[in-house]
Amino acid sequence: MTRLAIVSPCYNEEAVLDSSARRLDALFDRMTSDGLIAPDSFVLFVNDGSRDSTWEIISRLHKANPHRFKGLDLARNVGHQNAIMAGMMTARDMADAVITIDADLQDDLDAIPRMVEAFAEGYDVVYGVKVERTADPVLKRLSAQAFYRLQEKMGVKAIYNHADFRLLSRRVLDELSRYREKNLYLRGIIPQIGFPSTTVDDVISPRQAGKSKYSLSKMLSLALDGITSFSVKPLYAILYIGLIFILISLGIGVYVIYSLFAHTAVHGWASLMLSVWLVGGFILISLGAVGLYVGKIYQEVKDRPLYHIGQFLD
Repeated sequence: MTRLAIVSPCYNEEAVLDSSARRLDALFDRMTSDGLIAPDSFVLFVNDGSRDSTWEIISRLHKANPHRFKGLDLARNVGHQNAIMAGMMTARDMADAVITIDADLQDDLDAIPRMVEAFAEGYDVVYGVKVERTADPVLKRLSAQAFYRLQEKMGVKAIYNHADFRLLSRRVLDELSRYREKNLYLRGIIPQIGFPSTTVDDVISPRQAGKSKYSLSKMLSLALDGITSFSVKPLYAILYIGLIFILISLGIGVYVIYSLFAHTAVHGWASLMLSVWLVGGFILISLGAVGLYVGKIYQEVKDRPLYHIGQFLD
C-alpha cells in the first residue's frame, strides 16, 4: 500500500482549518479501509507565517492525532510556492507519494483516490486539471483562462487549467530538490522533470468559509514569475517592436523631408510631443522588461535559502 502524505500550505486559514482537517481525516479513513493507502499516511499542514491562530489550530490537531496530522511552522511568510516546496521537501523521506492541495479544499477531494490509483499504475506525476470552475468568481475564472493561454503563447510548457493540486512520487521529489532557483514556479518546473504523468479531473467547489488569500496582485505576480522564469519571448517582442518603431520613424522622416520641400510644414509642438511621449513610453516599458530579468538574476546569484523552519511537529 502507498504511504501518502498530503501537504497543505496555510496562510491565515483559521476559518477553514478545523473543517478541512475533518474532511481529510474522513477521506484517509475511507482510503485506508479500501486498501488504497497505508494506515500511517498523514497530512502535513505548512503554516506560512500566519498572523492569526492557524498555528495554534495545527498544534491542537497534532496533539489530538499525532499520527494523522503533522505541522510545519515556517519562521516567516515566504509565499505560496515556497511554502509548498518546504512541505514537499519535509515529507519526501516520510512517504511514497505527496499530494499538494490548498487548505481551503476547493479542489476535488474525490480526485485524490484516483491520483493514488494512477500512482499505483506507475505514474510518477498526476495533475489535477480543472474541468469545472463555476464556483470561482467570474473575474478570477476569466483571468486564469487568459493567463493559461498567454503562457502557451509565450512558450511556457505547463499543463492547461492546472494549478498546484498534484501528486508527485518520491523520485520526482528527489529530482525537484535539485532545482535551486529562487523564483519558484512549480507549474512550469515539474513538467520539465519528465517521468510518466497523467491527469485527473478536478471540479472546483465553493470555499467553505473565509476568503481567498490569492489577491489580484499576487495572481499577477505569479503570472509574471511564470512567464519570465521560463520564456525570453518578451525580450524578443521588445526587439520586434523596436524594429517597427524604426520603420515608422523612417516613414515620418520621408514625410518631413517632403513637407519641407513642398512648404507645407507647420511649426508646432503637437507632433513633437506626441513622438517624445510615444517613444519615451516604449523605452520605459523596454527597460522595465529587461529589468525584470536582471532582477531575477540578482535574486538567483545570492543563492539564499527558500525558507526557514521554525518548528516541526512530527
